[in-house]
Amino acid sequence: MTDAPKRTPLYDLHVELGGKMVDFAGWEMPVQYPMGIMGEHKQCREKAALFDVSHMGQVILRGENVGEKLETLCPQAYAGLKEGKARYGFFTNEDGGIMDDLIVSNAGDHYFVVVNAALRHQDIPHMQANLDGVEVTEIFDRALVAVQGPKAEEVVGALCPAARELKFMETTVADIGGAECRISRLGYTGEDGYEISIPEADAIRISKLFLAHDDCEPAGLGARDSLRLEAGLCLYGNDIDQSTSPVEASLGWAMQKRRKEEGGFPGAARIQKELAEGPSKKLVGIKPAGRAPARQGVEIQSEGGDTLGAITSGSFGPTVGGPVAMGYVAADHAAPGTKVNLLIRGKAQPAEVVALPFVTQNYKR
Repeated sequence: MTDAPKRTPLYDLHVELGGKMVDFAGWEMPVQYPMGIMGEHKQCREKAALFDVSHMGQVILRGENVGEKLETLCPQAYAGLKEGKARYGFFTNEDGGIMDDLIVSNAGDHYFVVVNAALRHQDIPHMQANLDGVEVTEIFDRALVAVQGPKAEEVVGALCPAARELKFMETTVADIGGAECRISRLGYTGEDGYEISIPEADAIRISKLFLAHDDCEPAGLGARDSLRLEAGLCLYGNDIDQSTSPVEASLGWAMQKRRKEEGGFPGAARIQKELAEGPSKKLVGIKPAGRAPARQGVEIQSEGGDTLGAITSGSFGPTVGGPVAMGYVAADHAAPGTKVNLLIRGKAQPAEVVALPFVTQNYKR
């Protein structure tokens, strides 16, 4: 008997708004609202959309030299992360694979970390066991809401002027509608926007304040997936996992120069070797030539019929106007423009390797 899915603080609002609820990583979450995935996707690209991301794990780290200690678990430069700044990163395992990806923020007297919903049971004990002298506390009494899109600054800034001052990957604490919230200018759509940690008791009220803005509509997990795929952003469990290295996953940009050179994180030997010599496979964008979407698990072949790898994420890209996908291919077939075939329902369908992202990222730098 599995446990019934948990509900976020916004559950009643999703039901009220007509959200179609599904079980996602043990949480009852809206996959879409009456507007539909295509409409919600377009809303986020053109105006602003509100997503419930309260299923993500919110964690506070307190202690001496938290940034330095995180560097023993992650290949990111967290020791020098300035107060009010956030940085994308990941835990690596001893084999150089990715245990989970996360966002770390320096909040001044503590560090604030957001981890994936399905992996909080792994990540929190991992930090507790390995961050010596650091108090690791998971927060259960706050919602996490994302407001994303070119109009996000208008929607959030109307209620919280401090939000307008933030640049991409910056974070602050500010009042929204009488509640103290943590506002970070980042997201998972490729658009400008914010993720906002809100006290549980205020979550529905404040979400309704955002939704009262003419340019803001609710969006579900379906649009979240098509948006992040067009933006070339990895989904843990699909595009990255315990076996894929950051170099294979084209995440070299997320490892700072000092860390690449000095190592000192789990799996550094493999990662440094791949940085020097190149990986045997690479995560690339794949653009099917036809209209049929290529789903996860579809085999990627060379034009000569050799197996090159497999699709890890695929869907219809509403902004692109056709199917988009990501997958791993042998490194010698990873150059943009390389023609490949996708084995869809036993039939070889033409496709080509393309540079990511499919849609330009519009962050406020």
